[in-house]
Amino acid sequence: MSVQAVIVRIEQIQRGLQPATPPAPAGGSSFASVLGTSGNVPGAAAAGAPTWTAAPARGAQAIVQAAEGEVGQAEQPPGSNDSPRIADYRSAVAGGGIGPWCAQFVSWCAKQAGAPLGEAGQGFQSVSAIADWAQRTGRWQPAGATPRPGDLIVWGGEHVGLVESVDPDGSIHTIEGNSSNAVSKRTYGPGGGGATGFVALG
Repeated sequence: MSVQAVIVRIEQIQRGLQPATPPAPAGGSSFASVLGTSGNVPGAAAAGAPTWTAAPARGAQAIVQAAEGEVGQAEQPPGSNDSPRIADYRSAVAGGGIGPWCAQFVSWCAKQAGAPLGEAGQGFQSVSAIADWAQRTGRWQPAGATPRPGDLIVWGGEHVGLVESVDPDGSIHTIEGNSSNAVSKRTYGPGGGGATGFVALG
C-alpha cells in the first residue's frame, strides 16, 4: 500500500470516528424542537401527540397534596369546630373565626399551593362566598360538569370539598374539611352526591 493510500485511509477512519451532526429539523434547531417528537416538552409535541401542560398540573397536584397531608385532622373536642390545626386553616382566611370550617380548609389548601382563593387572596369563611367568587370570575361549572383533580366541589351553600380524583366511570373522590368533625376522604357517584357545582382552580 502506498503512503498516499495510507493517508487517505487514515482520513477516512478519522471521519468515521467523529460524531455525526443530525440535520436540523424543519422550523429551527432549538432544544425544544429537536425533542418535539417525544411529546414531553411543553408546546413542542409532534402533531397528534399528547401535549403536556406543566403549570396547571403542578398547581392541581400541589392543592391535592396539601389536602392529602391533612386527612385525619380532627376537631378537639369533637363538635367544637376547633383544634390547633383547624386554627391554622382559619389563618388562610382574612377575619376567619371559629365556626364551620370546610371553606377555611379549602382556602388553606389553595394558599399552601400558591393559588390562594379570592381576588386579593383573602380566602373564604363561607361556602356561598366561594360560589359567588367563582361565578364572578368565570370559574364556576354547574352540576353535571366533569371536575378535574384540584377543583372544588360545592353542595349549595352548605359544604365544599376538594376533588382528589375522578374515575373513568365518573365517580368522584374528595377530601373534605369538617366532614364528620375531621378532614375526611369521601367517594361519590358521577353526580357528586347532589353537588350543585364545581370551582375550577386551574
